[in-house]
Amino acid sequence: MKAAQLFIRCLEAEDVAYIFGLPGEENLDILDALSDSAIRFITTRHEQGAAFMANAYGRFTGKPGVCLSTLGPGATNLMTGIADAFLDCSPMVAITGQAEMLKYHKESHQYVDIVSAFRPITKWNVRVEKGATIPEIVRKAFRLSSIEKSGPTHIELPEDVAAEDVDGTPIMPLPIHYPQPEQMHIDEAVKAIKDAACPMVLAGNGVIRCGASQALRTFVSRLKICAATSFMGMGAVAADSEFFLSTVGLQARDYISCGFEKADLIIAVGYDPVEFSPKYWNPNKDKRIIHIGSIPAEVDAHYQAIELIGEINTTLRLLTDAIDFGKDPSFYFRLKKAMKTGLNGQISGFPLKPMRIVDELRAALGRNDILISDVGAHKIWIARFFPAYEPNTVVISNGFSAMGIALPAAITAKMLYRQKKVVAAMGDGGFLMALPELETAVRLGLPIVCLIFNDCGYGLISWRQRLIFGREFGTSFGNPDFVKLADSFGAKGYRVTSEDELGPILKDALTKDVPVLIDCPVDYSENIRLTEELGRIICPA
Repeated sequence: MKAAQLFIRCLEAEDVAYIFGLPGEENLDILDALSDSAIRFITTRHEQGAAFMANAYGRFTGKPGVCLSTLGPGATNLMTGIADAFLDCSPMVAITGQAEMLKYHKESHQYVDIVSAFRPITKWNVRVEKGATIPEIVRKAFRLSSIEKSGPTHIELPEDVAAEDVDGTPIMPLPIHYPQPEQMHIDEAVKAIKDAACPMVLAGNGVIRCGASQALRTFVSRLKICAATSFMGMGAVAADSEFFLSTVGLQARDYISCGFEKADLIIAVGYDPVEFSPKYWNPNKDKRIIHIGSIPAEVDAHYQAIELIGEINTTLRLLTDAIDFGKDPSFYFRLKKAMKTGLNGQISGFPLKPMRIVDELRAALGRNDILISDVGAHKIWIARFFPAYEPNTVVISNGFSAMGIALPAAITAKMLYRQKKVVAAMGDGGFLMALPELETAVRLGLPIVCLIFNDCGYGLISWRQRLIFGREFGTSFGNPDFVKLADSFGAKGYRVTSEDELGPILKDALTKDVPVLIDCPVDYSENIRLTEELGRIICPA
C-alpha cells in the first residue's frame, strides 16, 4: 500500500472522527486515501478556520482534533489556530503536505521550512522521511498531544514519501496513567489548609481538561472554601453554587481582588499562569500556595507552591478524604454580597448596553447549552458577568486570545452536540475575520447563532486607548449589511433596532434550522464606566 494509506489507517487506529482542512496538490495522496476511510473530511474555506475547528474539537472532547493543509501558504495559514491551541492547552494534531524532498536544498516553488516554523508553537513536530516510520510517528504525535499539558503536535508528510510503497500496521493507543502525590505532600497540604485563616481556591482550565469538576465541587463544599475560576475554567464550579465567587482575568482591580488580598492561602487547581498571571493576585509574593496539577508548576517568582503532582481527580479525592474539618467562609460570603450590589451594569438604552446583551444571552440559553466567545470587548463582559453552570458551556480563547475563533469553534460544537443550542458571541471585527466559514456552517446544515456585537470598530483597543491616552486612533471601520450578507450565504439574518428586540430575536433564532446572524448594535461607552467602577471598589470588612 501507499504510505498515505498507512497514514490514514494509523489515524483510524487513533479513533479520529473528523479531519478539518483544505485540499492541495501536495496532500492529494492523503485525500485519496481518506476518501476510502470512515473518517469524515470537513472541507473548510480557510486553513485558519480548520485549525480553530480542530482546536475546539480537542477542547470539547479531550481527544486531539486533526487539521490538514497543503504546503507553503496553506501550512502558514494554520499557524494562528495552532498557536492558540498551544497556549490554551488544546490537544490537536496538524498535518501538512510538503514538496518532494529532492527540492529542500534549493529555492523551490512554495517551499518553506514548516517544521522549523511550527517548532515554537507545538509540543513536538516532525517530517516523515521514510514511510515505514509512520506508525511510530502518528502514535507519538497523538500521545504527546494528549499528555498533560495537552497541546498541538505537527506532522509534515512530503508528497514523494506519501506516494511510497510500504508495509506496516498501526500502533494501537494505550491508556495514559498519571501518578498520585506522595502521602507526605498530602499531609503538608492538609496542614497548610488547617493553619490558614482565610483560604481560597483558584480553579483553571486544567480542571476542565482533566474532567475534575465534580471532584473540585465536592472539595469546596466539604471544606467550605470558596472558589474563583479563570476565564477558561468557567463552569468548573457552578455559578449558582454558594461557594462560587467569580471569574478572574481582568487586569483591572475587581471585587475578586479583595478575595485575593484577604486570602492567606491560595489553592490553585489546574491553574496555568498563562490564564491570569500570578503577579496580579500575588504582587507581593507573600501568599502561601498549594499547586494541584498533573505536572509541576511553572517557574514564576510570584508562584512558589507546595506541589501536589498527579491526576487532579485523584489528588482532590485524597485531599478531601484526608480533611475532617471545614473552614469559615463568612468573609467570602460578604464579598459575594458586595459583588451582587456592585458593578450592576446599566441595562436600558439603545444601542444596547453590554450587560443587557449578556443578560439576554443567559436567558435564552439553557444550563447545558454552549456559548463561545470570540476575542474583543464583549469577551470581558461575558467572562465577568455571564454565569456558567457546567464545564465547557462557556468557551473562551484566553491564552493566545485569537480573534476569529468563535464561528469555527461553534461549527465544531454543533457537530458534536446537535441537541444543544450553540451561540457564537463575536465582535464585528472578529466575525469578519472568520466570515468564510459561514459557508461551511451552511453547507453542513449546522443551525448555530452568531450574535454580532456591532460597534463599527475594534472596541477593546479603543477602550485601552481612551484609558491610556484619552483618545482613540485607527480603530474605526465600516461594515456590510449583515442581514443581506447572511441571506447571500443561505443563512438567516436579523437586525436589532430597539432595546426590547434582542430577547425575542434570540428566542426565534435558536429555533431555526439554518445558521443565523444577529446584528446587534452595542454601546461600549459602558466600558469606561466599568473601569471607573472597578477603580472605586472598597473591600468588605
